[in-house]
Amino acid sequence: MNIIDFFELSAGEWFSQRTIHNLVSGELQAGKSEVNVEILEKTDPTLINLCEQNQVDSSVTKLIGVKISWNGTNNKGQVKDVGSRMLIIIPNFDDLNQGQLLQNRGNGNSPKISGRYIMGSDDVLMLTTESEGLYVEERFWYLIPNLRLRTSVVNRPQGFSLASFCSEIRRVKS
Repeated sequence: MNIIDFFELSAGEWFSQRTIHNLVSGELQAGKSEVNVEILEKTDPTLINLCEQNQVDSSVTKLIGVKISWNGTNNKGQVKDVGSRMLIIIPNFDDLNQGQLLQNRGNGNSPKISGRYIMGSDDVLMLTTESEGLYVEERFWYLIPNLRLRTSVVNRPQGFSLASFCSEIRRVKS
């Protein structure tokens, strides 16, 4: 599977369950979300805006734009967690399985976050992103086409670290 296949398989509606572990305090949280993954056209205004901010020509470069939206809660007081982010995957010229990652949260006007991706020979996608005071590693893989797993580790310079595990089940329409 290459990066294009991976994101095409990701498109759709998902139910996500997650467990988050604060590695400093030992606190555990659980949550659930409805997640929507949409492949964006290269003419999408927010995709074009993020490309322009990063001096990437969206009309020439082979890239994939993905919008991820979620609506969920965590078990700590049933706090709502609603949001979205856009990812732009820019494969290396000579290797679709590695490349640059651009992302933003929300409406396209948030601070840009950049990183790298590697699509492993084991069909595991690893995203590594960094911004001011934040380092995140995420791994995604499919057990079957309608069951995706995800782990992440978040580190901040102040010593704050989180690890999470998510299982995501595709909503199949009958």
